[in-house]
Amino acid sequence: MTLIKSISGIRGTIGGHVGDNLTPIDAVKFASAYGTWIKQQRNKEHYRVVVGRDARISGEMIQNLVMNTLVGLGIHVIDLGLSTTPTVEVAVPMEHADGGIILTASHNPKQWNALKLLDAKGEFLNAEEGAKILKIAEADEMSFADVDNLGKITVNDAYIDMHIDEVLAMDLVNKDAIEKANFKVVVDGVNSTGGIAIPLLLERLGVHPVKLYCEPNGHFPHNPEPLKEHLTDLSEAVVREHADFGIVVDPDVDRLAFMDEKGDMFGEEYTLVACADYVLSKTPGNTVSNMSSTRALRDITEKHGGTYEASAVGEVNVVDLMKKNNAIIGGEGNGGIIYPELHYGRDALVGVALFLSLLAEGNMSVSELRASYPSYYMSKKKIQLTPELDVDGLLKAMEEKYSEENLTTIDGVKIDFANSWVHLRKSNTEPIIRIYTEAPSQKEANELADRIISEIKAIANI
Repeated sequence: MTLIKSISGIRGTIGGHVGDNLTPIDAVKFASAYGTWIKQQRNKEHYRVVVGRDARISGEMIQNLVMNTLVGLGIHVIDLGLSTTPTVEVAVPMEHADGGIILTASHNPKQWNALKLLDAKGEFLNAEEGAKILKIAEADEMSFADVDNLGKITVNDAYIDMHIDEVLAMDLVNKDAIEKANFKVVVDGVNSTGGIAIPLLLERLGVHPVKLYCEPNGHFPHNPEPLKEHLTDLSEAVVREHADFGIVVDPDVDRLAFMDEKGDMFGEEYTLVACADYVLSKTPGNTVSNMSSTRALRDITEKHGGTYEASAVGEVNVVDLMKKNNAIIGGEGNGGIIYPELHYGRDALVGVALFLSLLAEGNMSVSELRASYPSYYMSKKKIQLTPELDVDGLLKAMEEKYSEENLTTIDGVKIDFANSWVHLRKSNTEPIIRIYTEAPSQKEANELADRIISEIKAIANI
């Protein structure tokens, strides 16, 4: 498996050969490059980096390697231990740190891990800064501290609670209404740190959580990507427990999806739609999501008098466009909510609090809420990459094939038809081509995706 280096971080499978996988040597190498980059940002006496991890089996090993590498560079480390991606993002500015590292491979299976890299704002690095780190790593430009100037590790395991404090302090979180609603919610924490953070948040909001796979042992009970086909147990539990709805997060808790009281998916694309609907109803403004997200966000934004814009895929791209367009809320259709009032990062805790506020104030069921939104249906498929596939050539061929249509090429190829669209792009996090489609019915979305896949395979002769 090739080690993947992108704006989403340094990601690979555990074990195997150096340079091909995320081995201990690779972890040390890229932590060294990141620490060197931190020290190049400004000349100061002491440097501080926040480090946290999800509950992956390899997490403790990788975290110890990363932290002690930073210590060797003379950088002080604030060790959050088991944490979430948004918690680390919140902690960086609160600690007045120079950066942060999250050890997580997000939705990837348990054999994967990664170093996600943050700047001093607690935000993901842009492509330019990420390229500098890769260059440092390739050139072996690292210089380590002498024995009298080594860094130190300080443990702080209070940040999930502090993160929850910050969420509850947001103006639009209606804690009184949520408490009065007396919600009962099933939580699938996929045996990672969501199993710690989400039940704690719910309890603080007066919600009764029913825990499902909330033991943070890293043994994911199902594919950790929060898609319908992976969530049979959650669906059955919601119905069995007569719960108001279900919550599922990915291993590092930056993606969020809901299941209604009938055990049906609310649709991860509609997580952002619902949260944006609530926020815009209180504080009108603009929104941003990526090009692979549902058109429903545009519809909701325009209903509230705002303007919607689409960015290239990747959280850093969404954040950049949100800042340019002064967006009041944004995110990604994969269940990622970015609400700048707290921080510029996808945050499932923020999403849960906003969604509960919407439900409590609206006094409606989750299925009724879903029925109130425009109905679009998506298909999310992929083609596994092999070394002989010329991805750029394939995308160029599809661009030429559909040159008469409305095309966008800032990130792969997106083809907008009158009542549907397809987005083709190489993944930042896996060796695949993603094929996302949206149409007025699931059948049409699936058929469009299958047709495009057949056309790609015909061009590639596979």
